[in-house]
This record gives sequence, C-alpha cells and structure tokens, in this order.
Amino acid sequence: MPDKKRILLIDNEAGLCRMMEQILLDHGYLPHSCTLPKKAVEEFTPHAWDLVITDIKMPGMSGLEVLQEIKSKQHDIPVIMITAYATVDMSIQALRKGAYDMLTKPFEPDELVYRVKNALQQRQLQEENRELRAELEDKFRFEKIIGACDGLKSVLERVSKVAIRDTSTLVTGESGTGKELIAQAIHYNSPRREKRFIAINCGALPENLLESELFGFKKGAFTGATESRCGLLESANGGTLFLDEVGNLPMNVQKTLLRFLQEKEFNRLGDTTPTRVDVRIISATNSDLQEAIKHGLFREDLYYRLNVVTIHLPPLRERSSDIPLLAAHFITQQNQKFTTSIKGFDKDAMRLLSEYKWPGNIRQLRNVIEACMAMETSEYISYQTLSQFIDSIRELTNTTDASANLNEDIPYATALENFEANLLRSLLQRNGGNIDAAANEAGINMVTMYRKIKKYGIKR
Repeated sequence: MPDKKRILLIDNEAGLCRMMEQILLDHGYLPHSCTLPKKAVEEFTPHAWDLVITDIKMPGMSGLEVLQEIKSKQHDIPVIMITAYATVDMSIQALRKGAYDMLTKPFEPDELVYRVKNALQQRQLQEENRELRAELEDKFRFEKIIGACDGLKSVLERVSKVAIRDTSTLVTGESGTGKELIAQAIHYNSPRREKRFIAINCGALPENLLESELFGFKKGAFTGATESRCGLLESANGGTLFLDEVGNLPMNVQKTLLRFLQEKEFNRLGDTTPTRVDVRIISATNSDLQEAIKHGLFREDLYYRLNVVTIHLPPLRERSSDIPLLAAHFITQQNQKFTTSIKGFDKDAMRLLSEYKWPGNIRQLRNVIEACMAMETSEYISYQTLSQFIDSIRELTNTTDASANLNEDIPYATALENFEANLLRSLLQRNGGNIDAAANEAGINMVTMYRKIKKYGIKR
C-alpha cells in the first residue's frame, strides 16, 4: 500500500477544519488541523507534510503571511489558499508568493478533493523530475565514462574545462565513439544542467523536414501546417541543443543556423517576427568539415562559429586497454536488464575481443556483447560464441592492415577511407545488397550507411 499523504489544515474556524478533516479522511488522506496560524507556522517541520491548506483571512496572522513563512522553510511544498472574498488582486498576490491554487468558500467536498488531488500529483511530478535529473547527473558524471587510457583522460580533462564555459563545441570522431555521450556529459556538468538537453541527427531527416524541425513554423507556412509549432531550438531554450552529424546540414539550414549563432534569434518558417532563445549549441561530426568547405558543401563561417572548441574522440582501436573495462560495463548493464548472470569472457574470447579492430567502435562492441549474451548458455562468453559475430570481419581487417603496411606513404585519412569502403563493400556483398542488414552488422544506422555508400560510390 502507498503511504497516505499528510495534509496540514490551518483555519481559525474549528468547524470548517473538522469538516475538511472528515472529507479528507474519507478519501484516504491523513489530515491534521490547527486553528492558530502562528502556532502552526512555528511548529511546521520541513518534509513532515505533503500539502498545506490555509485560510487567507485569519486573526493574528494572515494566510499570505503563513504562506510566506512556510515557503521559507520548505519552498517546494504545495499550498492551497482558502478565501470567502476572492479578488483578482488577492489571487495574484497569493500565486506570486508561491500558492499552488485558490479555493473559494463555500465549496463542495468534491471540489476540495479535486484540488487536493491535483496539488499532490503536481508535487509527485516535481519529485520525479528531481529524481530523474539527479539520475541523469549521476549517469553523466565524468567518472561514469568508462576508460582509463591516456587518450580518454585528456579528452575528459578538456570536457571538464569546456562544460563550465558557455561556448559552442564541436565533437569529432568516428561513428560509434560516443560523441553524444560526451555532449551529454558537457550539458549535465554545466550551469544549464537544470534545463533540457535535446539531440537531433542532422542526417536522419529529409532536407524539407529538417528546417521546420529545428526552427519550427507558423500556421499556414506550407501545405499541412494547420497550426503553429515551435522547433527544437525553442524547446531547448535555456538548455543545450546537440546537432549530431552536423556535416549533413543543407546549405539553407546552415544559413539560418549561422544567423542564430550570430544574433541569438531566428525566424520560424512563414513568420516575419524574430524569435529569441538562449541555447548552447554542441555539434558533432565523423566527417572532415574542412574538406567539405573546400568542395562548397559546408559554410566556412558556420564552421568557425560551431568550432570554438574542438574535442576529438579516439577510436576504440587506439583504446584497446579500455576494452576489458567497457566489456565488463556492458555485461553488467545487460545482466541488470535481462536478469542474467554472465560473468564475463573466457581467456581466448577476451584475447579476440582485445585484438579486434572494432571499425564500429564502442557502439559495435556494445551490440556484439548484447548478441553474445543472447546466445551464450554458460557463465562465460566463449571464443566460439564471440567469433560468430566478428571473425569474418576480423579477417578483412587483418587483410586491410597488411595492405596498408605495404603502402606506408598513404596518408592515414586515405588509408582509413580505403578500409571503410572495402568493409562496406564486403558487408553489402555478405548481406546480398541489403543495406539495413549491412548497417546492423556494422553497428551504424541506416542513414549513415546510405550516406557512406554515396560518398564512396559503392554499387549495391
């Protein structure tokens, strides 16, 4: 049975107190009444009550004074004010001082119960939101980001410095390296942590939808715009907007975003009145934006606006010492989620896990571990189980690495692109040209797969 809610009633009319007590008792609450407002305030103990109901006109101490004193002791407790002489001015005063609701005498029992129920529900939502914020802040503390290698430590040192400064930040790194996790860590360790963190994948939406999704639109702006709607920039007001795969932004959206970064305002589609919001922009990309600038695909002025600070995430193949830590973390997560009891990898499987190059980085590692745990029947994930998912790609990786060693003059970025193109061709061939299946095996989303196929001119 849930705990009964405790309600403090303050009114100099003893008869009204008794009536309210009986009504609330009949509906499962625990009311306690006091006819002396000064005594009620003096004896008020924070967190001893879930709700306070007080009259406004009382001798010795007014209800507005009671409200102010109680709120000074516990600011988040809901207070319902009762009055027989409700005026607009009085209501405004009460609401400004923190009252949750006003109840006018005489009132029906059902109305009292309705107001009480709403006030308690509102408090419960506030408590849940606080718990959620605390959980998110705990989840995205820097020490919660798994890894101990020097490369990751230097990244986290940079993140901790960036978080407290309200500057635009560009997070770079290959797909699956955890760019959004870093963006969330920046937000939840910044002064904006109490406000919203909103993420959008700029490569996942068609061009005609992306602009309206970001900036919103006015009613009648286009066919089907039957009502005005705010975009993600407005929704993130006071908080952080994370633009993933920012290199996929169309040129018209780049222009509007640049204006926002310069002026802190933008126009909804179809609207001539500027909208001003306070939003921090964190963006991420796994592509070379400077190369995109050379080819006229990305605005240079926008690049420098987004790239005030750069944080580069190393690929997992450069963090091989972190693989056992990450694996243990993902196994713990899956055990908790599915109430399983896998203890880890056997010796041969762990060697394979550490030697594999992980082209899909941390995302691929997590997906492979999840798949292994679904298939494994013993306490430890075996080499045989693990090799089902990565052995064939590992062979391709080794072949590509051997070829790269014979061509040491090839720039690293070019060698990496050659490897990625060969890997994608192999995945598509093995999956019979099925892009969705190939993307799943690679540990990337289908939109990214389509974009890379187009980038490398791969024939299905």
